[in-house]
Amino acid sequence: MITVTDQTGERVSLPRVPRRIVSLVPSQTELLYDLGLDEEVVGITKFCVHPESWFRTKTRIGGTKKVEVGRLKALGPDLVIANKEENTREDVEAIRAFCPVWTSDVGTVDDALSMIRDISSLCGLEVEGGRLENEIRQSLVSITALNLKAAYLIWKDPYMTAGGDTFIHHMMEAAGIENVFKEKSRYPEVSIEDIRESRADLVFLSSEPYPFKIKDIAELSKLLPKQKLVIVDGEMFSWYGSRMRHFAGYIRELTPKP
Repeated sequence: MITVTDQTGERVSLPRVPRRIVSLVPSQTELLYDLGLDEEVVGITKFCVHPESWFRTKTRIGGTKKVEVGRLKALGPDLVIANKEENTREDVEAIRAFCPVWTSDVGTVDDALSMIRDISSLCGLEVEGGRLENEIRQSLVSITALNLKAAYLIWKDPYMTAGGDTFIHHMMEAAGIENVFKEKSRYPEVSIEDIRESRADLVFLSSEPYPFKIKDIAELSKLLPKQKLVIVDGEMFSWYGSRMRHFAGYIRELTPKP
């Protein structure tokens, strides 16, 4: 019997290493792939776009917020991997009635690394998980701090930013980028005047969940003439999992200048 406590404090018991896994979280789906699992993963969400081969071939059981619980149950999983923020409590509790659910709660880089260790251990892949964790740690240490101040926008109409208690904030911090809205919580609304008064060197426009485009730079540049506007890959800043090992390289390529 394998008994673990997930990141929400729930005890999860499995009779053996799981052989039929359903992932309800895109970044954790990618993690399972990079740990070397394949046949063991029998279901994913419609937002689990990486790897593309899984997106095309694995059974999709709805979205992260609207899981098709009946379809998931029909897959006969012996483990479902969820996330406190990305999935609803109602769906998780409904699934827990017939299958063990391991739920992550990731707010910091350390939380993400803990999640990788726990999932690797749960799947009997401690060596692979340890190797991946070390790769991520070494890559983050290699980043040369940018020493810049930035606002990170995730939404438009209204504009919304990432506060200081988000994973995005901690990834910015790892790159030596000061989040000018670090005193705010979660994903608050901000005005153009708020951004002006923040004295940010940069305004990051994320590719997700709102897909900022070049036209948004043209629009905002008239309102924020003193800030440099940069469209960034939202997956690099918000996907907690194996994608983190690519963050340092992405930051080096980005090298935004005020």
